[in-house]
Amino acid sequence: MKHSLRILLCIALFLGTITYVNAQALRGDEAAINHQLDELHRLASEANYEQYFALYHDDAVFLGTDATERWPIAEFREYTKSRFDTGRGWTYHMTSRNIYISESGTTAWFDELLDNENLGVTRGTGVLVKENGEWTISQYNLTIPVPNQLAREFVARIRELENEG
Repeated sequence: MKHSLRILLCIALFLGTITYVNAQALRGDEAAINHQLDELHRLASEANYEQYFALYHDDAVFLGTDATERWPIAEFREYTKSRFDTGRGWTYHMTSRNIYISESGTTAWFDELLDNENLGVTRGTGVLVKENGEWTISQYNLTIPVPNQLAREFVARIRELENEG
């Protein structure tokens, strides 16, 4: 009986240690992801081209607020270069953020609410991947949330604009 109790106690301690280590790793990953996203916004505001793009994965995609704005990273670099060369980037202040990490610990996704002087409240969503211990942004999607009460009006206006073109 004592032998069985010792084995159960060892198993419980082992499982408790694994749970604790996993929780610590998740907290560390969440902090690293928060840092990456905070840096993304800071560097964009500073128009810091090189450091801004160092945060992205080589195969990243950026989705802007316009339906035509789907940029593989090479195209987004080109668009951004001309803007950042003027010394002006874009400034978004994060007001809330949720981060989710896969069980494997190699993929994370997020949603965040942001405030921008020109666009007001915006939403950023995206995916990060962890390779060689580093998190990089694989996809970023910036949207302007439309209140449901205004959605039909906006859809009608968008359709009018599309028919004009």
